[in-house]
Amino acid sequence: MKAIITTKYGSPKVLQLQEIPKPMPKENEILVKVKAASVTTADTMMRRGKPWYGRIFIGLTKPKYPITGTGFSGTIEAVGDRVKRFQLGDEVFGESVLGAGSNAEYLCISEEGLVEVKPENVAHEKLASMCDGPLTSWNYLKEMANVKSGQKVLVNGASGSLGTAAVQLAKYLGAEVTAVCSFGNFDLVRSLGADHFIDYTRVDYTKTGDSYDVIFDTVGKSPFAESKKVLSKNGIYLSPVLSMPLLFQMLWTSRFGSKKAMFSATGLLAVPKLRTLLNELTNLLVLGKLKMVVDKRYSLYEVGKAHSYVDTGRKKGNVVVILD
Repeated sequence: MKAIITTKYGSPKVLQLQEIPKPMPKENEILVKVKAASVTTADTMMRRGKPWYGRIFIGLTKPKYPITGTGFSGTIEAVGDRVKRFQLGDEVFGESVLGAGSNAEYLCISEEGLVEVKPENVAHEKLASMCDGPLTSWNYLKEMANVKSGQKVLVNGASGSLGTAAVQLAKYLGAEVTAVCSFGNFDLVRSLGADHFIDYTRVDYTKTGDSYDVIFDTVGKSPFAESKKVLSKNGIYLSPVLSMPLLFQMLWTSRFGSKKAMFSATGLLAVPKLRTLLNELTNLLVLGKLKMVVDKRYSLYEVGKAHSYVDTGRKKGNVVVILD
């Protein structure tokens, strides 16, 4: 099969399209013919091997898992002898973390992994990124911050993968949402339900005088030290981008003060918990309460270009690779 392989850390130039043996499913695995796969900011960070502490999981000197990509959607082509949840021909979607990469024509994943049956009438490209922005944002807003109706939520980086999902999910939970993004993306976030808009190129949201119950800094660009100035008395600052300052602030605010800084590695939560969150999101998608924003589509041959585009920091919503 064809797959995107990376044998060392570096720029998008390290990504190579190679012909490698097609995998065979173990007794508890399914073989998925990939129809669509995601290219995420996390993928580009893993390609670079940054942050450095992440190499503990992905390989100290070179990638331990050479095939890039995590999110996928496709069709089951073969099943192991002990598989019970799925059968041949099922359409499925999910995420393969620290294992078989999704930027390939096929992948094998355990039936006990983060994989679910694809809902009918939802395109593969819409589901390939479900376990990136939407799943992370849902965990942060619903589970960690416990966003309630009437609260004020600010989403920094509102036009990205996490941001476009966060705006919609915060609105679904009943919040009044302020979206921080560039002026050119105002129409996009307005269409997703944002109530207020801040152009980060012109206005620093920490100096507007407004206050928020929850600040979700999806891009890790506005540190807690600054953001806490505009948090309400018991406000919560959320960031999926871990840094040493944030780590210390999490430890400190967990014991002192009313304003809290929080981080969670959503992808490392227990699979049963992730499945519950994913099923909740899928129901919202089917009901039309959540829209998947797809910015650009690339072929498997163009994964390097996809990484280069994501590296610009200008993507709107999600970037997907179409293999079908």
